[in-house]
Amino acid sequence: MNVIWRNCICRLRQGKVPHRCQSGVHPVAPLGSRILTDPAKVFEHNMWDHMQWSEEEEDAARKQVEENSATRVAPEEQVDQNSKEKVEGSSWDQVGSNFSSMQRTEIDCQKSPVSSAPRSEERSDFPNQDFKEHSDGPGKTEHFPGSSATFRILEVGCGAGNCVFPILNTLRNIPGSFLYCCDFASEAVELVKSHASYSEAHCCAFLHDLCDDGLAYPFPDGILDVVLLVFVLSSIHPDRMQAVVERLSKLLKPGGMLLFRDLGRYDNAQLRFKTGRCLSENFYVRGDGTRAYFFTKGEIHRMFCEAGLHEKQNLVDHRLQVNRKKQVAMHRVWVQGKFQKPLPWTQRS
Repeated sequence: MNVIWRNCICRLRQGKVPHRCQSGVHPVAPLGSRILTDPAKVFEHNMWDHMQWSEEEEDAARKQVEENSATRVAPEEQVDQNSKEKVEGSSWDQVGSNFSSMQRTEIDCQKSPVSSAPRSEERSDFPNQDFKEHSDGPGKTEHFPGSSATFRILEVGCGAGNCVFPILNTLRNIPGSFLYCCDFASEAVELVKSHASYSEAHCCAFLHDLCDDGLAYPFPDGILDVVLLVFVLSSIHPDRMQAVVERLSKLLKPGGMLLFRDLGRYDNAQLRFKTGRCLSENFYVRGDGTRAYFFTKGEIHRMFCEAGLHEKQNLVDHRLQVNRKKQVAMHRVWVQGKFQKPLPWTQRS
């Protein structure tokens, strides 16, 4: 994980980060390039990249979803979202491993279209790293956790910190960087704060409910360079998702980037739900009470663009996950993308 995050953060600060932050460690198989060409060799590895579904496989998945969605949870039995809604607290170990998948398909935060500009002039996806801070008035700067930082990241739904500390360990080598992280569960926030690597000089962990529109963040709007929204949005009721994305968009500074990864339509997790677990179309409740929505690429495009962000990447990541011991292969489907807040002079284009 440290290698993955070091590569990602270094790309975010490309042009300003010393070469010592770049890793020379490379996996045996290049990330994202393990392609299954011979079906007879399917059990030779744990995961295969860029899988293509046959029409028969997609049709079977669609029918399976129709079957497990036929019986809905009665409205009176559905828990009140205002008081009980929570993020995927049971799957944060999965988040840590799945972020390697973000790297495998190169959701690296600094991968931009080919440019002929010299490296010294190329600011890529983050052209505003010297953007002026909010102020209380002439000559007065607002003070808040991380107010003196020049590069700020927020991880939404941090859980127990599986992703927080690899990021934090990297940021400590990057002057002027600061990490915010939040979670719905107070226990998770306390676990992060009690970790030996936690430092208030470099990080601010706080309790936050994404669905509470009136709940303030411990920093002003428009100051973040990066927001990480990884396997969190799917746990929120579909009726509330748009408001959540729009609120997160306001936290970004012009040129800032929101990085997204979550469950995709017809993922194996959706197919495995039993009848009677469906709350609404493509939205389910697990046995532990957490919820899961399964997105299409089109839904993500519409949601983030309506929030005023520009689409830089939006793709469906198809993989084949293999249990070699049980000789079982499962299709995994994730949607991932990166969306940028436009600069003032590009908003009309």
